[in-house]
Amino acid sequence: MFTCSAPGKMILFGEHAVVFGRPALALAIDLRISCKVSSSDQYTVNGHAMRKRHHAYISASLDEAWDGPPIDVDTMSKIPAASGLGSSAAVTVSCIASMTSSKGRLNPEKIARMAFEVENKVQGIASPTDTSTSTHGHGVLVSPHKLDDFLWKIEKGTLVWNIHHCDVPRLRFVVGYTGIHAATGPLVAMVKKLVDAENDAKKVIDRIEEIVLAGVEAVKKSDKRRIGDLMNENHTLLNQLGVGHPALDKLVEACRKHSYGAKLTGAGGGGSMIALTDEPDRVSKEIEMAGGEAIPISVGCDGVRIERRA
Repeated sequence: MFTCSAPGKMILFGEHAVVFGRPALALAIDLRISCKVSSSDQYTVNGHAMRKRHHAYISASLDEAWDGPPIDVDTMSKIPAASGLGSSAAVTVSCIASMTSSKGRLNPEKIARMAFEVENKVQGIASPTDTSTSTHGHGVLVSPHKLDDFLWKIEKGTLVWNIHHCDVPRLRFVVGYTGIHAATGPLVAMVKKLVDAENDAKKVIDRIEEIVLAGVEAVKKSDKRRIGDLMNENHTLLNQLGVGHPALDKLVEACRKHSYGAKLTGAGGGGSMIALTDEPDRVSKEIEMAGGEAIPISVGCDGVRIERRA
């Protein structure tokens, strides 16, 4: 067996809309989770008895990918939990990779499919954005249509997500973490209920789709001003869907004068925001003065990989 690691992610554009089969653009970040799987006389996580309630993603990963004898799962994370930075996807992807790697080889598409099923099972409703980004790394465009640089397709019911590779230019981001934990599943379910019931909410989803497509072109051109403008609008629209939080707004507002743009990233309700900037030190200081934890990050990083034989 092998120790594998997988990156977290930041959604640049399209969170929540992607659950409805709309496009989204996500970037892998240089915060990772590693997982080592080894033989044991009982199922354990980091030396403690595995409990589905406390180890939901790892337990579901075992159900999806493991049919052998009991194992111990050891994890090490550099991603804050429930921060909107893909910690659940990274732990799921790294665990499945450790369980399924054979002779030092990984099957990324297989891992991505299994990891999506795990997140969908645990959260009740999900898109493959986080798990595919954590698996592939770099940048990932999720679209209902098959485009250039196609990687794989994932389907669930009537929804279809085509996963594509995206090159990521040299862009500098700072994450502002509120320290407020918010579960993804309930937020996604709340937005779905709103969109199903209200036409104005459907229009918000439509506009987010347009922003994603414009954002892909802006990223290709490394047009930071255009990216920033789209980030600012996307943040406003996510607030209209009810997934914002005063603490997020405070961090976003605090760092905008030194940023091209800023927005919440992930499910919302707390968690994190991101700022695109050429002045990461100044932005970090503003975030900390506003009560958040500043985390400068690199984007476009490697996806799941084998670190060593366990």
